[in-house]
Amino acid sequence: MPYFTRLILLLFCLTALVESRKPKRRRSTGQLEMTKPSHLYKKNLDMTKIRKGKPQPLLRVEDHDFSMRPAFGGPAIPVGVDVQVESLDSISEVDMDFTMTLYLRHYWKDERLAFPSTSNKSMTFDGRLVKKIWVPDVFFVHSKRSFIHDTTTDNIMLRVFPDGHVLYSMRITVTAMCNMDFSHFPLDSQTCSLELESYAYTDEDLMLYWKNGDESLKTDEKISLSQFLIQKFHTTSRLAFYSSTGWYNRLYINFTLRRHIFFFLLQTYFPATLMVMLSWVSFWIDRRAVPARVSLGITTVLTMSTIITGVNASMPRVSYIKAVDIYLWVSFVFVFLSVLEYAAVNYLTTVQERKERKLREKFPCMSGMLPSRTMMLDGSYSESEANSLAGYPRSHILTEEERQDKIVVHVALSNESNSSRKKGFLKGHVGLRIFQNTHAIDKYSRLIFPASYIFFNLIYWSVFS
Repeated sequence: MPYFTRLILLLFCLTALVESRKPKRRRSTGQLEMTKPSHLYKKNLDMTKIRKGKPQPLLRVEDHDFSMRPAFGGPAIPVGVDVQVESLDSISEVDMDFTMTLYLRHYWKDERLAFPSTSNKSMTFDGRLVKKIWVPDVFFVHSKRSFIHDTTTDNIMLRVFPDGHVLYSMRITVTAMCNMDFSHFPLDSQTCSLELESYAYTDEDLMLYWKNGDESLKTDEKISLSQFLIQKFHTTSRLAFYSSTGWYNRLYINFTLRRHIFFFLLQTYFPATLMVMLSWVSFWIDRRAVPARVSLGITTVLTMSTIITGVNASMPRVSYIKAVDIYLWVSFVFVFLSVLEYAAVNYLTTVQERKERKLREKFPCMSGMLPSRTMMLDGSYSESEANSLAGYPRSHILTEEERQDKIVVHVALSNESNSSRKKGFLKGHVGLRIFQNTHAIDKYSRLIFPASYIFFNLIYWSVFS
């Protein structure tokens, strides 16, 4: 029994000893586990996490009322402006506007934003600070659409210097109105302006000015337009008056554009000139070829109408005459007159043939003379003359020898009567050979139409170019 008791006591002691050592091992292990992170923490020290207390901001934005302008109640705050034009995207004649992308920068001093600095270095912020401080309320006068670029973030930059000077920059695309004069279109030059002005502050509260004069406007050398040549960029400024609010400073970005003429030469002037020249071809076509001359005239008239319609479709509906309108409508008149010319030729030819028919009916003995004249001069009868001979018997139609005899007799009688009359008859005979198939109007038109059109072109290009 004592032996058994001793054994139980020994087991109890051993159990107690084991249980007493287990917690020590856990605490030791825990200490080892905590030692490693503590060592890493000291190695990668982050000052923003171990700073004690609330940090003191350099810009005391919450201590001031930024709804008021700087130096409120005092003199007007000067705000300098400079612009860098990134691109001139488009010029629209129909809408009479232009689209421009630019960097707009403002410069002013706000002592409320001053902060102590030993290195005199500025601080740069993004657009989030802009909503908390005062910034100039500059807007674009006569703008139709505008927006600040926001890819990949708002393209706004705010830079504050220790003495309180502020630089505020934005990247903006604006579409603004441009009053264009198309009286010389397409041989014109246009001057457009982008106007900047404060919306709320008059010149007594805010003085808007170009920071470096003409050097305040800078442009990219790669700016180009398909239809225009950019001649000059320059800046101006003046006061604008509103009867209900007062005087405001207004800044102008002026640029002059000259239109490239080569595109319109290919698309408008050359086709119109070719149509006018094509209408002159009818003057060399036989006046008896009615379908050829009529179809040619109608084709040129319709083509000119299409050219005029196409040009006006891409232009605003202005109430005055443009230079291209003068050229196209004068060309249209020349084409239309060529059609009227053939109408006159056809009418006079019909009247002449009718008179000859009546003359043959009145003097049947001359019925052989008139057809013989046609046969001798061109070797064929005209359709009207063939129809006029259809009612006569063949006994009235003279043979070749008889026709020659009658002509010789006729000339002989003329010589006996008057020698001067003989010369006039021979000249008339030669002229008759020329005008047999070509009316006199056609001959004159071959000279008058080209000469008149060349004269018009000389005047037109000397006035508008």
